[in-house]
Amino acid sequence: MRWLDDCSPAAIAQALRAVAPELSNQEIVVRASIGDDDPEWQAASAMVGERFVVKFAWSRPAALRLAHEVGILVALAAEPGVPFLPEIVASSTDPLLLVTRRIPGTALFDVVDSIDREDAGRQLAGFLAALHHPATVERVGRLTGGLPLALLPPATTRTIRQRFGQWVRPDQVDLVLRWCDWADAVLASSTPTVLVHGDLHGGNQVWEGDRLRVVVDFETAGTAEPEYDLRAFPGTGPGVELLDATLRHYQHLAGRRLSPDRVMAWHLRTALGDALWRSEADVPLPDHRTPIAWVDDLAARFSALDIEPTQLP
Repeated sequence: MRWLDDCSPAAIAQALRAVAPELSNQEIVVRASIGDDDPEWQAASAMVGERFVVKFAWSRPAALRLAHEVGILVALAAEPGVPFLPEIVASSTDPLLLVTRRIPGTALFDVVDSIDREDAGRQLAGFLAALHHPATVERVGRLTGGLPLALLPPATTRTIRQRFGQWVRPDQVDLVLRWCDWADAVLASSTPTVLVHGDLHGGNQVWEGDRLRVVVDFETAGTAEPEYDLRAFPGTGPGVELLDATLRHYQHLAGRRLSPDRVMAWHLRTALGDALWRSEADVPLPDHRTPIAWVDDLAARFSALDIEPTQLP
């Protein structure tokens, strides 16, 4: 495996000449990335002309994740069944590149307030039920030589307990500690694992109006319980309408009920972990609010779902 020397358009064009020479003379516009001083995050994507997207890396840690994504997508595409996958135009590990066809549209974050959440949940449940099917994890595991656990899991409750308190009000500190105890108790029991996307937030979905077009960024895909894939849903859209709809349609399509408690336990670790690292790194939260507001939001979501996270199960 050979990754790029840097993230310049010239380096990308040179790699394209080896992998997809017909694209190497098109305009290349590199998308900005966060934290690219850290080798762990030295990966990005670029527009190639108007119709293609290329993903690349310029460090070993980032290259390993991209190579993993290439393997996952190639395996998923081998036998159609999972909808809304990126169309691979070209891929290579020497040099390491993934070229997919660009699908015009908008991130779910930008449209979720205006679309029918019931129908959106139905479409997302269709993607998840197919991805989580036992035959999918068996096939992808066989074609890739084995699947790891989902990569880059959210912060542990231990980390949140130790470091989150300085970012919230004194009256919220004890609440967060009790929530962490509850999340640990909920997730203490193991459940069967499936193939998960691993990072299914709204920015990794492309929508055209109220229609899901493609799900992208499979670099953290691996095995986990199915509820893990819904950990961003409680914070997507007004209230918990999208989560409610997805859970109901998933049960109908997959024939099994997902646990709202387990979804919220993962969501708790995800949301507070995200707020923590961004606050410590002096990076704005995605909605430009504060950890204090995020804790208040979490309390409202628990209430909307009739979950009492201060009482251990």
